[in-house]
Amino acid sequence: MTETEARSGTDPAGNAAPAASGVPRLACYRLDPRAAPIVPGRREREWMDQTSDHYAYRCLPLTIANTSGWELTSPFDFTVTWNGNQDNDAITAHATGLDPDALRAFVTSHFGHGILTFHTGWLFRTSPGWGLWVRGAPNFAKDGIHALDGIVESDWLPFPFTMNWRFTRPCTVHFRTGDPFCFITLCPHALLDRVRPERADMDDDPKLKADYTEWGRSRAEFNKLLREGDPATVSRKWQRGYFQGTASDGDHAPFHVAKRRLKPLE
Repeated sequence: MTETEARSGTDPAGNAAPAASGVPRLACYRLDPRAAPIVPGRREREWMDQTSDHYAYRCLPLTIANTSGWELTSPFDFTVTWNGNQDNDAITAHATGLDPDALRAFVTSHFGHGILTFHTGWLFRTSPGWGLWVRGAPNFAKDGIHALDGIVESDWLPFPFTMNWRFTRPCTVHFRTGDPFCFITLCPHALLDRVRPERADMDDDPKLKADYTEWGRSRAEFNKLLREGDPATVSRKWQRGYFQGTASDGDHAPFHVAKRRLKPLE
């Protein structure tokens, strides 16, 4: 964050304020020189690479989710082991060649009950009404341990949050250098209580009903031809309407994102 951004992002009381453009602010204050690196969310996943012809990357909702936030990544390799007990010393961490104090400053057992706690080394502030959804990186899993989600009121909080993972069974888990251990994305939490879900009848929206019906017909026909080995259909491999932001009748979506381009930390 530049000095100009810092000045323009606060009101006279020092609270985070929206930028003139209406884009919410995300200010990142480094609290520790060893703070975890922050990078825009990465599209790639090892398990997606291993699908046939990288098939998983054809699912645009997956790749957009992967890149709709920023990753905090591990600065070194380490392992953590839970012995199944509920007390704080039931989790042990080890990193070859690393100062034990540096390891404890980053990862520790604070809550017990098989919960592993990460200290990010950062304090975040956002515009009024905007919080941070704090979680594990989307579609990134580790066997034996699960990232816990939290929504943080980062528009006023004057201290940092911790990132927590919970073991699902007694085991040893390896985190590699560069693995995302925390994923942050902005959330307009002040508005959520004002949303009123409404029951709708598709018969009241003839255009939507016609589009839905045509999508179902087209999908069924495409899958039928694919099963039968139709050369033209096999060469297409998949229908690209969603990826291209077009409906079955060729109409283009009024807003469509096929690739995120999040800004890196300055």
